[in-house]
Amino acid sequence: MPRIVLPALVYVAAVFAVAFALGTLRVLLVVPYLGELAAVALEVPVLLCLSWFVAGRVLRRWPLTGRGQRLAMGALAFVCLMALELILATGLFGRPLEGVLAAMATLPGLVGLAGQIAFALVPALRGQVRG
Repeated sequence: MPRIVLPALVYVAAVFAVAFALGTLRVLLVVPYLGELAAVALEVPVLLCLSWFVAGRVLRRWPLTGRGQRLAMGALAFVCLMALELILATGLFGRPLEGVLAAMATLPGLVGLAGQIAFALVPALRGQVRG
């Protein structure tokens, strides 16, 4: 197994688990009061802070020496994240693929997508963690 696979899977699993819970709270509690855009704009920084912390823990456990390796780890985590989102949206929640893609093209969807891209870049930006 390539060196990046296990760290990428642990990274995406940890962040996705919390993101799923926060997303549920966002939809049920925040969106009705603030609207979709404001709710997503509040959630993204929280998830990026979490991503920073989780990436640090993962890189401490499975050190990746080069920025290229860390970037590859983030890219693989991003692909897994997008696959999980599509599987949940279409399989669990029964949304058609066209609806999922159309939602990504809205302003709140683009803010969320920007956060997901930042999630992918965090391991490379985080650098090697020592100690």
